[in-house]
Amino acid sequence: MKIDRVDHFVLTVTSIEATCDFYSRVLGMNVAEFAGGRKALTFGSQKINLHQQGKEFEPRAQSPVPGSGDFCLISSVPIDDVVAHLLACDIEIIDGIVPRTGATGPIKSVYVRDPDQNLVEISVYD
Repeated sequence: MKIDRVDHFVLTVTSIEATCDFYSRVLGMNVAEFAGGRKALTFGSQKINLHQQGKEFEPRAQSPVPGSGDFCLISSVPIDDVVAHLLACDIEIIDGIVPRTGATGPIKSVYVRDPDQNLVEISVYD
């Protein structure tokens, strides 16, 4: 077996509405509804499924909790434009612009937190 790519991952959240607002307004993702009214955030060919805390879809992680996510998203715009947009949205930048290593090479990154305090790294390949 050989894994090709990530299709989706799940975030457990305290408020699906606040999460959808942040990821759509700040990060430009689309909010999608599927399978019985469940919500997901879509971008490119990936998605983030959302589970409401206490009402998680089965099967699920052993101990799902809001705020335990830590992941990197790649932007198609220059990192200075990313920073300007985040500041215009009144989003606090936790760290950055800092050099990091992405899946396929060097990246420049900034770090922010979503409404549940998940750490979101937004990066641009050098």
